Amino acid sequence: MKKLLAIFLGMMLVAPVVYAGAGMWPLSNLPTKTLQNRFGFTPTKGWVQHVQLASVRLAGGCSGSFVSPDGLVLTNHHCVVECLQGISDAKHDYMAHFFYADKRDEEKKCPSMEIEQIVRRSNDTDTVNKALADKNGAAYVAAKRAITSKLEDTCVNGQPDKWRCQLVSLYHGGQYWMYKYRRYQDVRMVFVPSQPMSFFGGYPDNFNYPRYDFAVAIVRVYVNGKPAHTPDYFRFSAKGPKKGQLVFTSGNPGSTERGDTIAQLKALRYPIYPVILNYFSHNQGLYEAFRSQSKENARIAQGSLFYTNNDIQSISGQLQALNNTTQFARKEKQQAALRAKVDADPTLRRKYGDAWANIAAIQSKQLAMFLPLRMIEGQQGFEAKLYHIAFTIVLGAHERTLPQDQRIGGFRTANLPRMEQGLFSKAPVHAGFDRLRLESSLTMMRNLMGADAPINRTLFADASPKMVAKHAVNGTKLASIKVRKALWDGGEKAVAASHDPMIELARKVLPYYLKLHKQVEDQISGPMEANTAKVAHARFAVYGTSVAPDATFSERVSYGVVRGWSEHGKHIPAFTTIGGLYQHAKGYPPLKLSSAWSDAKSKLDPKMPMNFVSTNDIVGGNSGSPVIDRKGRLVGLIFDGNRPSLGGAFWYNVKRNRAVAVDSAAILAALKHVYHAKPLVHELTHG
Repeated sequence: MKKLLAIFLGMMLVAPVVYAGAGMWPLSNLPTKTLQNRFGFTPTKGWVQHVQLASVRLAGGCSGSFVSPDGLVLTNHHCVVECLQGISDAKHDYMAHFFYADKRDEEKKCPSMEIEQIVRRSNDTDTVNKALADKNGAAYVAAKRAITSKLEDTCVNGQPDKWRCQLVSLYHGGQYWMYKYRRYQDVRMVFVPSQPMSFFGGYPDNFNYPRYDFAVAIVRVYVNGKPAHTPDYFRFSAKGPKKGQLVFTSGNPGSTERGDTIAQLKALRYPIYPVILNYFSHNQGLYEAFRSQSKENARIAQGSLFYTNNDIQSISGQLQALNNTTQFARKEKQQAALRAKVDADPTLRRKYGDAWANIAAIQSKQLAMFLPLRMIEGQQGFEAKLYHIAFTIVLGAHERTLPQDQRIGGFRTANLPRMEQGLFSKAPVHAGFDRLRLESSLTMMRNLMGADAPINRTLFADASPKMVAKHAVNGTKLASIKVRKALWDGGEKAVAASHDPMIELARKVLPYYLKLHKQVEDQISGPMEANTAKVAHARFAVYGTSVAPDATFSERVSYGVVRGWSEHGKHIPAFTTIGGLYQHAKGYPPLKLSSAWSDAKSKLDPKMPMNFVSTNDIVGGNSGSPVIDRKGRLVGLIFDGNRPSLGGAFWYNVKRNRAVAVDSAAILAALKHVYHAKPLVHELTHG
């Protein structure tokens, strides 16, 4: 959810030992001396360049890597669920059954999937800081938008279909880097196992270990109708890693809060995370009920239910970590130690001393706006695909009338290709599921914010949430891509003239959204960024930049070793085996083997590693990250962390935090003997 610095910094002051291995490091700032001293490994310029170009980011929030010179990308099954549901129908359920395209003309195009490869980065901190100097509130927000738009437009250079440029804030605004990505919007499914085998063991095993998951997906990127040429790729290791071996993960961790102040962490602990958990739990029950009604309903809801269940376990684990009084007390000591250093220096105190009090005050304002912020700006009061399509069209029509430097980021010209790809996706819309979700979320918004909240008085003046949802979903024509495109191309005039009930609903919401968005920018996000940047600069002044910044869903590398851990006095080994998979299996879900795995038992080596754990520092967003050795060979595929790693959003503990990966040897063996994908194995091993 946000932001890693404090564990290293505070440990220098309040404990004699730093937790070695912590950190998700930008490739521009790897811990070279630590790697040299501990492992005798020096990442060369060529190694860094190769890792950068072979690693990719999936626009939906995952990572991946090129694994052949012809555009093959390796990632996780749960990272391609939207694609699988988009290419599935009542006759072909690619979540329930594995898919393999034996020939390239059989590879199925994902309706709205985008993969991005970072090709260049530049440090624009001085330029941004100059533009933001002495700015506060609305002036700060306007200046930030203007400089961001200018830098991104210059970087894209009139080719938004080919490039995506993103101004990335590191160290909570302490540094600003421009990342230039090569975007691939033609992505096709090559191989994916069934969801039950990818998520073997289901929720009882989730965030636990030992694990026996085949959490693999392989897609291919195309350019101009042909497989992309990708000379930088990770070659598969046929043997996988060994215990104690140095390994790296390269990916795009989503967000951490390790650099947050105590005021921010307390707000997460209560009320933010408990409210979020209640919301997810409500949706979980809703989706379970819908799923139970029919086999087709189960197919439609399975993606939403998977992500909701995963979110519940993830947030629950993070909340448990925040309630760990020992760890939280350590964080408080770390902040106190940094503030003491700042207060002891007149110059630092004058520049940065007020930041913590300012952040606490801003946090109080944010909590007062928490519900409308989530319900309206976060659109959790409008949980329906058809509504999201409508609101994108309505908001887009408004934003595209504004100058570039005044638009909300996603609607700047440089970012429109991604927006339009999702808007015009051929993925199916399920009206019954949308109607249920919209009715439920509208009802929740009315109940949580109160019937007299201005937006609720507008939306439900003469109709209940159920009636509003039914009218909007039953009457809309937005399932048609042709209709969407006509409204999008027609802009404000077409949107204003439309009598589509879903567009009408979105039009009613727009003024409330825009008012809240500006209020949040001027009073919350802008001032918060300005003050968290002060905290970052204070840290730089006291400790330097020898620690990794918090995760921001941008390229990072972490290092670690393949190693188990101890839990409640019991040693947890680093590896599980294929033989263990068969022993763990039962005759019922979620421990039921697919027939393909059952039939292949005699062909697989029971001693071959299946999954393994390492001390690599990961977080959500690292799903699909390659695990590579010092030679750059792929030895594993990250798909999860253990339960203690959920606290990694706030701190890292090398004794207990573990990343969980599929062993490269198991991937090759299963492709060959279980799925009979020998041409694919040949491409992965011979290039």
